[in-house]
Amino acid sequence: MISVDGLTVEFGGTTLFSDISFQINEKDRIALMGKNGAGKSTLLKILAGVRPPTRGKVTAPKDCVVAYLPQHLMTEDGRTVFEEASMAFAHLHEMEAEIERMNAELATRTDYESDDYMALIEKVATMSEKFYAIDMTHFEEDVEKALLGLGFERSDFSRPTSDFSGGWRMRIELAKLLLQNPDVLLLDEPTNHLDIESIQWLEDFLINSAKAVVLISHDRKFVDNITTRTIEVTMGRIYDYKVNYSQYLVLRQERREQQMKQYEEQQKMIQETKDFIERFKGTYSKTLQVQSRVKMLEKLELIEVDEEDTSALRLKFPPSPRSGSYPVIMEGVGKTYGAHTVFKNANLTIERGDKVAFVGRNGEGKSTLVKCIMQEIEHEGTLTLGHNVQIGYFAQNQASLLDENLTVFQTIDDVAKGEIRNKIRDLLGAFMFGGPEESMKKVKVLSGGERTRLAMIKLLLEPVNLLILDEPTNHLDMKTKDILKQALMDFDGTLIVVSHDRDFLDGLVTKVYEFGHQRVKEHLCGIYEFLETKRMENLQELEKKQN
Repeated sequence: MISVDGLTVEFGGTTLFSDISFQINEKDRIALMGKNGAGKSTLLKILAGVRPPTRGKVTAPKDCVVAYLPQHLMTEDGRTVFEEASMAFAHLHEMEAEIERMNAELATRTDYESDDYMALIEKVATMSEKFYAIDMTHFEEDVEKALLGLGFERSDFSRPTSDFSGGWRMRIELAKLLLQNPDVLLLDEPTNHLDIESIQWLEDFLINSAKAVVLISHDRKFVDNITTRTIEVTMGRIYDYKVNYSQYLVLRQERREQQMKQYEEQQKMIQETKDFIERFKGTYSKTLQVQSRVKMLEKLELIEVDEEDTSALRLKFPPSPRSGSYPVIMEGVGKTYGAHTVFKNANLTIERGDKVAFVGRNGEGKSTLVKCIMQEIEHEGTLTLGHNVQIGYFAQNQASLLDENLTVFQTIDDVAKGEIRNKIRDLLGAFMFGGPEESMKKVKVLSGGERTRLAMIKLLLEPVNLLILDEPTNHLDMKTKDILKQALMDFDGTLIVVSHDRDFLDGLVTKVYEFGHQRVKEHLCGIYEFLETKRMENLQELEKKQN
């Protein structure tokens, strides 16, 4: 369907990738994998036709519809949510108008025998066939389903898009793409702004309704559930595996072991050849043999071993000062803004050493309750923090509180105490500040994602006994997420984490607080058990509605 031939991208003297070729077939579900900076997003942009390659070409059939969801959107205002989502069908309305125009032209023309007239009849017939094959009768229903699935309430449909944050606008854009029913769907980090329920809905949609999908995502579970093929971008090349992400990791390891074996054998052969040349280079009887071996070495194609990030860093939080037995106790806690009730009558007790997750749709009060615990906002009811509770807080806006005039290294050096000081470089490397250039950058020149990662490292080094993390994984790749998760599992204090990343929460939390319909509900189980019960509950609710 889409052919990529000899693609090369060069930036100011450095080659991002060179001479790569592959095909995207109908029903392919491809995960683009590789380290940050390997060129995944660039490759997606080239496939979408948003940017040109330095060399090579991408070809697709004329009628192939490609839809692209970038990481960052430039959106326009002026429509309601429902009207904006309905723009997915604008091309069909244009097609309908064009058919009407051509039919009107045919009715007034009299040159029945001309080639021009016959060509117009053929064009009308082809376009009409295409148009009437599309079922337009349910388009409003389809728009509704997509918006509800992605977390909007019916009451949101008539609100202007300008009322919504960037994350919610991303969802409107995603709804539009899905409704277009494209031949190829290109998604760059689609789950960053979705809650768990919306991610599950998107998974089901992509598995059951989408055609070809190419996606970049750091949500391991999402990638595993959807994709059947993994293309790894590494060291300027690609490796194509006909398996999902977890199986790809196994195959990649096997490939690397094989490479290592071939590399070692070749190095041994090279050394033996060099020894022979050195030993016999002045010997007349061996001149020809020496010359042929010199030539062989010159022509030899050296085996390369894929670069592997071996810095398997194990982070450890500083020992936490001992807190009271119950760091957080809430009785009848609620929050209202004017007539709008976010949640009410929340009763929960968090014990020392508990690791809990706050989950639920965006806007249901997770971050609001965190602010209540932080004593940043007023609330109803009683909220008591236990004896000697020292809070470490990470939110997306933490990034804006960093000192802009310090370098990355200085920021961390200022808070690092004890033996971790010897590992500052490793720590920066794990969070993608490894090179001297990256660590000497001033905070003020960092992107939003880089600042977020830096704020995360800073938090890891401060001795606290109650950690509150609000969406900590949004800008982290899989390896860094694993490092953070392991550190949190070893953390000896109490943890509250607001997250929609199921893989990250799995094995980390033992208690789930669900936010929804103005209530906070406690579930004494891990994330997957909770999701199973939720799915059941939803199904039962659905049955009740249908009866």
